[in-house]
Amino acid sequence: MTTPCSTTTAPARFLLLGDSHAACVGQAARAAHLPFAGGPVGSGRDFLSPFFDPEGTHGTEIRFRAPEGQRLYREFLDALGARGLAGLQVPLVCTFGFSAHTLATRQNWDVHRDRRGDLPASFLRGTLFPALVKTMVRGALAFYDHTAALGLRVVAVMPPQRVPEMSDARVFHAAQEVVRDEVAERGVEIVDLRARVSDRSGEQRPAFCLPNDTIHGNLAFGRLVVAELLDRGL
Repeated sequence: MTTPCSTTTAPARFLLLGDSHAACVGQAARAAHLPFAGGPVGSGRDFLSPFFDPEGTHGTEIRFRAPEGQRLYREFLDALGARGLAGLQVPLVCTFGFSAHTLATRQNWDVHRDRRGDLPASFLRGTLFPALVKTMVRGALAFYDHTAALGLRVVAVMPPQRVPEMSDARVFHAAQEVVRDEVAERGVEIVDLRARVSDRSGEQRPAFCLPNDTIHGNLAFGRLVVAELLDRGL
């Protein structure tokens, strides 16, 4: 899933950086003729562990460790006429760290299950669970620490509420709460559409799901994100 950099000649309203969940946001922005630069620069799991290194005289710029991610990042900055994040003149819209289905991969949590194979509620509500999640997303949190230090306006988009077979639904929902709170503590604005797109069980309604896919949102979901961005003045 890719979303190429906007080719419009109008000034971009925001820079979009993220995983494949950013694709429907870019598609919706283009459909609405909303000028932007950016798109996905990798898959969700790429942005959980450390994925960039600071560079430059004062360490204000970053370099993605993945060559393709770095290439796309520089391409998007060039489209904005920006040398780096430190010179960014538009808000940054991001999905890094919100690959909740990856965090919730069942095998990751087997050691914490009881004899019946269930995860005790006390574990999900305790102190160990959030500590583990924060360790798993330390790369994304480091990125948001970096943008906070630069004083950038950052808007993070929570993921579609879709739990594939490989993932544990209870972990999915609990983990995304931990990530949401940690990212918000770093001064990031959060686009949270759960109340608008989910059914009573917390799962994403089919109207907002990409067909023949178990993870992503569709264009309708992207349009809700874009509408939220516009409401925030982007």
